[in-house]
Amino acid sequence: MSQDVRAEPRSLADELRARSDRELAALLAARPDLLTPVPSDVTALAARATTQASAQRALERLDTFTLQVVDVLAYLPEPASLDDVLGLIGPAEAVRAAVDRLRELALAWGTDDGLRLVRAVRDWAGPSLADTGPPAATLLGQLAADRLRELLEDLGLPPQPDRVSAVAALADRFRDRRWLAELLADAPAPAREVLDRLAQGPATGRLENAYRPVRVATVRTPVDWLLARGLLVPVDPDTVALPREVAVHLRGGRLHREVSPEPPELPTREHDPGIVDRTAAGAAFSAVRKVEDLLDLWGEDGPPVLRSGGLGVRELRRAAAALDVAEPVAALLVETAYAAGLVAESSEVDPVWLPTPAYDTWRGWPTARRWLALAEAWLDTTRLAGLVGSRQDTAGGRDKLVAALGPDLERVLAPELRRGVLEALAGLPPGVATDEAAIVAWLAWRRPLRGARLRERVTAWTLREAEALGVTGRTALASYVRPLLAGDSDAAAAALEPLLPEPLDHVLLQADLTAIAPGPLTRELARELALAADIESTGGATVYRFTESSVRRALDAGRTAADLHDLLARHSRTPVPQPLAYLVDDVARRHGRIRVGTASAYVRCDDATVLDELLADRRSAQLRLRRLAPTVLAAQAPVDVVLERLRTMGYAPAAESATGDLLVSRPQARRAPARPRPPHVVAELPRAEESLLAAAVRMIRSGDRVATAVPATDGDLGVAAEVGCEDTAALIDALAAAAEHHRPVRLSYVDYQGRSATRIVYPTGVARGYLRAYDEELGRIHSFPIHRIRGVTLLEGEPD
Repeated sequence: MSQDVRAEPRSLADELRARSDRELAALLAARPDLLTPVPSDVTALAARATTQASAQRALERLDTFTLQVVDVLAYLPEPASLDDVLGLIGPAEAVRAAVDRLRELALAWGTDDGLRLVRAVRDWAGPSLADTGPPAATLLGQLAADRLRELLEDLGLPPQPDRVSAVAALADRFRDRRWLAELLADAPAPAREVLDRLAQGPATGRLENAYRPVRVATVRTPVDWLLARGLLVPVDPDTVALPREVAVHLRGGRLHREVSPEPPELPTREHDPGIVDRTAAGAAFSAVRKVEDLLDLWGEDGPPVLRSGGLGVRELRRAAAALDVAEPVAALLVETAYAAGLVAESSEVDPVWLPTPAYDTWRGWPTARRWLALAEAWLDTTRLAGLVGSRQDTAGGRDKLVAALGPDLERVLAPELRRGVLEALAGLPPGVATDEAAIVAWLAWRRPLRGARLRERVTAWTLREAEALGVTGRTALASYVRPLLAGDSDAAAAALEPLLPEPLDHVLLQADLTAIAPGPLTRELARELALAADIESTGGATVYRFTESSVRRALDAGRTAADLHDLLARHSRTPVPQPLAYLVDDVARRHGRIRVGTASAYVRCDDATVLDELLADRRSAQLRLRRLAPTVLAAQAPVDVVLERLRTMGYAPAAESATGDLLVSRPQARRAPARPRPPHVVAELPRAEESLLAAAVRMIRSGDRVATAVPATDGDLGVAAEVGCEDTAALIDALAAAAEHHRPVRLSYVDYQGRSATRIVYPTGVARGYLRAYDEELGRIHSFPIHRIRGVTLLEGEPD
């Protein structure tokens, strides 16, 4: 928004008032905090835009170079010209773009010959711009009057009548670069070294007895030489400062040591884009399966919620072991599932972590859509899984271990920083990766005022987590993530679908009672195998091991020996080994020979010798068994205790109902109550929709017309210019006259909610107790009940 062809505005409000509706909408879109609530008029908009809080938020959205231009404008006296700015920073094209950006954001205003920063921005810039120290006038203004007279004399300046004049004369001399060059040409080498060191920043240094009396004629040291000429000025008894003008001169007439008009270049490492996508898709598939495995496990046996909130260290380790992943990856999967609304606390007195009903819906989706739900939750969550396991100071002064799912993981800047890392990768060609340190530097240039404390850690965590979730492959961004970052979720899912590995419906059975799954299995086969065998290892292939206890687990869940033989025969690419077939038959033969029911419990078996062995075994003493019949024993312990004890003794008992039917003991999946996803905390308001921006601009314009409208003269239309509700007839006459002569009116009325409002309308007629008028704020003809109108003021001018 170049200003060189516009008249010089008198204030920011005037400058905003002269903008087009499109430009005002762009301002509100770029600074959404100005919309809440909608300003009443342009003056209110300007006032809100110049508050310290709002200006600070806008500054935080600026890159390093634009902030350097802000420094230059704060350094120059107001009003400054664009040529003045270009004299201190370049290149010209980038400077012009930065100045236009500052004007668009209402952080600066004025034409190219009269640029001004708003006061809040100038105050933000502070006294030490770019590590150059305070201006000479600020430093010299703190000196005693006698010392100012000495400086005037030593620098060859005429005496001044007062302190203010003395400071002004000295400050003018320090702004003269030719004079400074001549003065510094005579400086001793050690004194010049001190100046050069301070000019690089910071511009202050320690010096004992800084207020020592020193004159040009009495200097003994290089530092005295600088003090005597005002090139170093004491600010307290032990500190001296370099005037800003001197620092700028020593930097070659530039305010900044280094100018950064472009973001730092990212070093690159190239990979085959196809390999990157396949690697990432494999990780995405694995992440979805591991979340499903974890929540299936928790559905049967949910871990307890810590008293302080969160998941205990032991439970996190147990989850990591069950998933065969490192603890940081387990914490990431747990937090991502929580962010996606798939896990929550139960509503019990002693709550546990359980899957939610939303998990059952999610589990039925295609894999690509399930991954998309996890990836979007991870991108948007304000929780940092990387903090899990770290220690955090508490109010009592003691450090506290940060727990997964706990309340200490919230960081509102996390989504912005996380997306920033991915946007850096998205700016590279497909298949190209870069270094972590380079991304940190890129983010620091892009928004140096935001997230400095978290930037390095979040970058490292994001790169690690993106690899685990399948967002990147070999640290390069996967192609299907690019549309996701652009907001096109459907395109991301469609791009991922063909890259996902096809689930296998077979395994390779080995003679050592193991089964090897050479890839991801179908959901049904994976669940059946997990029921009948234990996972021994994961990786490129998953190894399952069959044991007596695992086969018994399947039988307890209602499977028969025939079911297990059929499962193995149908899904094995190799013949079923005899040891495995024998194992299934042996466990099935013994399974259920002993039956347990309720006495407190009873034990029955058709083979009386088995019960004889059981009675003789010391390990059964705690069950307090006694014989009721040759094939029946009574026990003084609950059924579940009897079952567990007999299993530890090497038997394979089965529970039966009161009618003698076999009871299936498969654990029942539990669910937490249906709850919404965790609240999304935002660091800044989102961009408003176009329709809302247009409506807000109309309201501001309307309010501005109300505020700046010029009342008509009494009798101009043959009626009073201002009429209150006390005289209804006069009020109707005034409205009718305005309609007849096409004159706008300022209308004060009470709406249907009882709220008072004022707006400018263009009456078209009065009839049947209603005023019909064109309302620019609404953009249409509107009817106002006469009895709700509190007053009317005729205005000068005609409708546009």
